[in-house]
Amino acid sequence: MLDWLRFILTTGFLISGLIILITSVIGLYKFDYVLNRMHAAAMGDTLGILFCLLGLTISAPDIYVALKLLLIITFLWFASPVSSHLIARLEVTINPYWQQLPPKDHHQEEDAQ
Repeated sequence: MLDWLRFILTTGFLISGLIILITSVIGLYKFDYVLNRMHAAAMGDTLGILFCLLGLTISAPDIYVALKLLLIITFLWFASPVSSHLIARLEVTINPYWQQLPPKDHHQEEDAQ
């Protein structure tokens, strides 16, 4: 009984993590502005990798493997948002036109063509 529960939890976490990662890739292609793209990538990567690694932690055969995976989760949980923030600060610093957003009818013009 416990093996089935472990299998179901592992599968659920892995599938939800992969769905989140696929959604973040779609967000990368959908958004036009670089900071919006970066936000979709950073949040999707952090949450998707977290769910995938949690699924692997549940299915770990040994406590040492589970602890290593939890350490990786902790490192990624701190490192990914910090690196995304540094990239956003760099974009704001080097791009003088970062406050100029595309016009409101930008998507409607593309759809009409």
